[in-house]
Amino acid sequence: MDLSISIVNHNNKEYLKSCLDSIYSHASEANFEVIVVDNGSSDGSAQAVKDAFPSITLIENPDNPGFVKANNQGIRASQGRYVLSLNNDTIIEDGTLDGLVRFMDEHPDVGACGPKVLNQDGSLQYQCRRSFPTISSSLFYFLRLHRLFPRTERFGQYLMTHRNNNEAGEVDSVSGCCMMVKREVIEQVGMLDEDFIMYGDDLDWCYRIKQAGWKVFFVPDYRIVHFGGQSSRNLSRKCIVLFYRAMKIFYRKHYALKHSFVINYLVYAGIYIKAFIALCVNFFRKEKVVGSKKPTA
Repeated sequence: MDLSISIVNHNNKEYLKSCLDSIYSHASEANFEVIVVDNGSSDGSAQAVKDAFPSITLIENPDNPGFVKANNQGIRASQGRYVLSLNNDTIIEDGTLDGLVRFMDEHPDVGACGPKVLNQDGSLQYQCRRSFPTISSSLFYFLRLHRLFPRTERFGQYLMTHRNNNEAGEVDSVSGCCMMVKREVIEQVGMLDEDFIMYGDDLDWCYRIKQAGWKVFFVPDYRIVHFGGQSSRNLSRKCIVLFYRAMKIFYRKHYALKHSFVINYLVYAGIYIKAFIALCVNFFRKEKVVGSKKPTA
């Protein structure tokens, strides 16, 4: 088996069907399998998969244990040389699956890679190639300095806005909405950290992959469309809390021991304040959004 595709779903039947259609509508040279882990959906998602895609491996959870635990279930059930963690609200463009497998075959020192991720309107989702969030880069990001000075490396460091969007290259992290990882890398560094529940797991995984000596690559020749946040819209308050909780976990896990108590206290306070502001803003916002808002066509 060349490729295993792990997809987690919760009450997102129509997007899931579109995602699966996009996978199977493009003939693939790679020998692949698809594993769908359904987290207690009540909208008929599981039955829709059984009816339309009987060859898919379907894992039905009685409840919703969270994205990361479910994704690990899919990874455990997989057999491929490569594992693709894929969000259910994505559309795979023609040639992307084969292209990413071919890229990994040709680059044995690359442990994980991701394609160019586009919004509905064709614009780039900058989260598809990021630097690890340091204290300074996170501060510049939250102050929106990357928008004021997008071509300045210092201010655009986190989302790498200063780099050419069409240039392949090594990055710190690619987006978990479509991330391909080598089997031997997973065996070496472990699976996704389930402490994250549903955000920050991709950054953490890439951090551990790079710490183990592997490269992480952005490969813009291959593309997907990501609608973004579809499974979290009805759970926006809870998801906002999990979003900022993930920031704290990532910092505590990878950075806290490198800084003094005072610095750590200020960082944690900043995360709590930002979370409180986000909850207040979302309360009055008509369209509930978790993280950055994705443009629509």
